[in-house]
Amino acid sequence: MKVAIEASNLHVHLGKKVVLWDLNFQIPSGLLVGVLGPNGAGKSTLFKTALGLTPPLSGKIDLFGSPIVHVRHRVAYIPQREAIDWDFPITAEDVVAMGRLRKSGFFRMPRRADREAVEHAMEKLGIAHLAKRQIGELSGGQQQRLFVARALLQDADLLLFDEPFSGIDATTEQTIIELLQEQKSRGKTILMIHHDLSTVERYFDWTLLLNTRLISCGPTTSSATAELLQRAFGKREALFEEAALALRQTLTGEP
Repeated sequence: MKVAIEASNLHVHLGKKVVLWDLNFQIPSGLLVGVLGPNGAGKSTLFKTALGLTPPLSGKIDLFGSPIVHVRHRVAYIPQREAIDWDFPITAEDVVAMGRLRKSGFFRMPRRADREAVEHAMEKLGIAHLAKRQIGELSGGQQQRLFVARALLQDADLLLFDEPFSGIDATTEQTIIELLQEQKSRGKTILMIHHDLSTVERYFDWTLLLNTRLISCGPTTSSATAELLQRAFGKREALFEEAALALRQTLTGEP
């Protein structure tokens, strides 16, 4: 089994706040993975730690057996729409073209093949007619399609999507999930922060369930059961009490 992402004794604090606590998990390559948990559970922080944007307090997270610094070229990241400056003076096709920079180079004029690749990606997402629009002029669904098109052009082995279905219509959601299924069939690994529990079994092969601590990680049929979901979306204080008890038992040898 090839491992795409692995966390070992991972602890992350933001200031004095514990965001991720003692995570240990492995995710095999070639899967579409749902990352689930309530607001504030540490899902986005997990992605940012994997990308080297947020340093861990202790432990580590590796991608394809290495820290991000060695495999950054194999990873594509699509942040939440709220994290993007939609007033920036750039067109839709320019954003998508950024996905070709690793192949074409930063200081070379785009070739015909680059332009054709951009056009093809935008056509697949149904946004080719928006190529010359400033990105802030697009609807929420169009903006999300735009960044998916850019990610596809990167041809990365690991794609991290932070809430790609937030604020978009059902048609766009279905288009995106079909494209991601296609990427999975090519051996790509996709991790997606997701909130709609009604589609979890239909969309994801594998589920990572978080609430500061790891609740479960494995095939969706066994790791996103009603009991585990209830545990993840319950009170965080109860999880800390459970962890404190387990730690005390370990240290004292009490049953």
